[in-house]
Amino acid sequence: MGGSSPCASCKLLRRRCAKDCVFAPYFPSDDPQKFAMVHKVFGASNVSKMLQELPVHQRADAVSSLVYEANARVRDPVYGCVGAISYLQNQVSQLQMQLAVAQAEILCIQMQQDPPAVSLPTQIDHHQDHDRSLLLSCSNINPQLLAAGFASSSSNAIQDPLKKESLWT
Repeated sequence: MGGSSPCASCKLLRRRCAKDCVFAPYFPSDDPQKFAMVHKVFGASNVSKMLQELPVHQRADAVSSLVYEANARVRDPVYGCVGAISYLQNQVSQLQMQLAVAQAEILCIQMQQDPPAVSLPTQIDHHQDHDRSLLLSCSNINPQLLAAGFASSSSNAIQDPLKKESLWT
């Protein structure tokens, strides 16, 4: 930077901002909180090393990731981004269950409105009894069992999204 105003990192660290300052392109002086958060979580020395090891065209993305992770760490010091990911996976799982229940309810309504046609006259009594029992069972659906059945048969459902994995292994 070298000219008028030092970058946010040099201002925070109270040092002269050199022309080839690795922080200057990514931590402008008008956004001091951005660097302060990253510095608090990762340290200026570590961030400097990380940026210098990367090709120039990848540094902006790396800084964005560092800022995101630093903000997540400040909000949730224990889990950081993992906490946010777990929360979102839990929401996806709940929404999949709600979708499966809604699909089952739609199926039951469709069955009540349009009972399946019977092709063979000799099987009418058997099918009518079966259809009657199916319609009665639609009113007594256990949503959790139904959702489990739909989720396992669905090709786009995430299988066991909250699978317990240790962070330490």
